[in-house]
Amino acid sequence: MLKINISDRLLHFKQPAGTSRGVYTERRIWLVEVTDNGRKGVGECAPLPQLSCDDVPDYGERLRAFCREVEQTGSIPYEALRPYPSMLFGLETAFADMNNAFPFRQADGSDTPFSRGEEGIPINGLIWMGTFEEMYRRIEEKLQAGFHCVKLKIGAIDWDREIALIQHIRRHFTKEQIELRVDANGGFTIENAMDRLEQLAKYDIHSIEQPIPPSRTGFHERKNNEGRWVAMARLCRETPLPIALDEELIGVNGVDEKVMLLDTIRPQYIILKPSLHGGIRGSEEWIRLARERGIGSWITSALESNIGLSAIAHFAAAVYGPHVSMPQGLGTGQLFTDNIPMPLEIRGEKLWMKKIY
Repeated sequence: MLKINISDRLLHFKQPAGTSRGVYTERRIWLVEVTDNGRKGVGECAPLPQLSCDDVPDYGERLRAFCREVEQTGSIPYEALRPYPSMLFGLETAFADMNNAFPFRQADGSDTPFSRGEEGIPINGLIWMGTFEEMYRRIEEKLQAGFHCVKLKIGAIDWDREIALIQHIRRHFTKEQIELRVDANGGFTIENAMDRLEQLAKYDIHSIEQPIPPSRTGFHERKNNEGRWVAMARLCRETPLPIALDEELIGVNGVDEKVMLLDTIRPQYIILKPSLHGGIRGSEEWIRLARERGIGSWITSALESNIGLSAIAHFAAAVYGPHVSMPQGLGTGQLFTDNIPMPLEIRGEKLWMKKIY
C-alpha cells in the first residue's frame, strides 16, 4: 500500500548567505518519504522564500493535499503540480528513489560515470555577496581549492567597487586561468544595463545571469510581461557578453509559455534549478526547447540539502553526460552545519559520488 510521510527540517548556514533578497541564516525544507510494499524513497521539497513561484503561506498544507491525492491514485499529477515545482521535484525524486530509478539514466539507458563514482562533475566556485575584502578572500580560497570557474554574486556593494574587484581578479588571472561568471540577480535597471554589460565585457566574463529584474512582480502575478521581455530581448540581441536567464524562468510552467519566452528573448543560456523551474520533467522540457533553438544551458542547485543536491547532480550527469564538461552550479552542499549525510564529496573543482563497497 502506497504511503507518503512528510516531515520538515530547519537547516542552518555555517555563515550568513547574502543574496539580492536579503541574508539567509537558516533554510526550511520538507522531506517526503514514499513507501510501497517494503520499498522506500525520499525526496526533498525546498521552496526559496520570496523567490519560488510556490512559496505560499500554506505550503505544508498544500503539499499534504497533493500527497494524499498521490496515495489514492498511485501516480504523480504532473499537470496539477506544474505551478508547484518544488513539490513536484520532491515527489519525482522520491518515486525515482523508491523505484530504483536513481541514478537517472543516460540517453542509452546506462548508468553515468558520475553515478558509478568514476568521474566527478565540474562545478563553479560560488562567491557570496559581501564586502570587497570578504569577496576577494573567498575568491582566493576557491582558487587555492583548485577551482577554475568562479561565480560572483554582484549587487551587494556599490558598482564601482564590484568592477574594481573584477578588474583586480583579471589583473592577476587570465580567462584561461579563471572562468568568471557573474550573477546580477536582476540588480541592473533597463536604463543602466547596457552600460554595465559593456564595462563587464572588458574583463572576459563568461556570462552574466539575469541582468535586469524578471517580469513577474509577485509569487503568481505578472505585470507588463511583454514590455519586460522586449527589454530583455534587446539586451540579449545587443549584449557584448552572453546573458543567462534564471529568475526570468520562474513561474513559466506551461510548454507554450516556455516556447514564447525563448522565442521572444533568445538568451544565450538558460540556467535550470529543478526546484524552481518545473522539477525534473519541467527542466527536461526547458533543456529540450533550448537545444532546439541553439540556446545553451547548465544546472544548479537552489540551496537544497544533500538529498536534493544528490538528485540534481544525478540529473545533470544524465542530461549532459556521459562526460560533463561545462561547470555546473552544484557546490552548495557544504553550506550547512546540519546537512543530511549523503555519499557526496567535493574534490578540487568537482563533485563526486563516493564509491560504497
